[in-house]
Amino acid sequence: MAYMYDTFRALLHAQRVWDTELPEFDPQTAPDAPLPLFHRWFAEAVAAGQTEPHTMSLATVDEQGRPDVRIVMLHDADERGWHFASHSTSVKGRQLAARPEAALGFYWAAQGRQIRIRGRVSAAPADESQADLHARSTGALAAALTGRQSETLGSLGELAAASEAAWRRARAEPEAPVPTWTRYVLDPYEAEFFQGDALRRHVRLRYRRRDGGGGEAGGSWEAGLLWP
Repeated sequence: MAYMYDTFRALLHAQRVWDTELPEFDPQTAPDAPLPLFHRWFAEAVAAGQTEPHTMSLATVDEQGRPDVRIVMLHDADERGWHFASHSTSVKGRQLAARPEAALGFYWAAQGRQIRIRGRVSAAPADESQADLHARSTGALAAALTGRQSETLGSLGELAAASEAAWRRARAEPEAPVPTWTRYVLDPYEAEFFQGDALRRHVRLRYRRRDGGGGEAGGSWEAGLLWP
């Protein structure tokens, strides 16, 4: 067992970060609100070849206040906030129903950048949620139709049978409804943009909503620097 730990630690400590030339970030050039900067950084991440830049960590808390986190896909970022989707009956859906606040985290290693966003989450209307689902791929619809997200699974064979049935229905009914599918919108009250630096002089720019929350993502903000 000690050998296993030593092997792991040696491998862990041999890893390096940002083996590339990092971009500079002058916070004096940043816009007055976080949304335009997010759009700009996202485009730059795509141009830099960042793998799956549209994936993000979503952190919630359960009824006991214990944290939970998982990777989800960004569906949009507009004046309403940052959009993602899931089943309302999933663990995250139930957690958001009980405590409708969450945090998002983006990490784009290709440029040594991360973005952290905190805010209040609301569920979009049912028609918007269904439109969100049906705008996606057949595979996404099949996955949604499979359902029972986060429930205990008896066997992989049970999953395979349910998935096959869901795929058949998704192909036959591309507009098949999934009532539990819900599009969520996180309306931010705080957003931080982190630019890594090889000398560890990381630049951290934090936006805070002046009214403390609510309103449009492009509303009134104050920005300031943080020590790395």
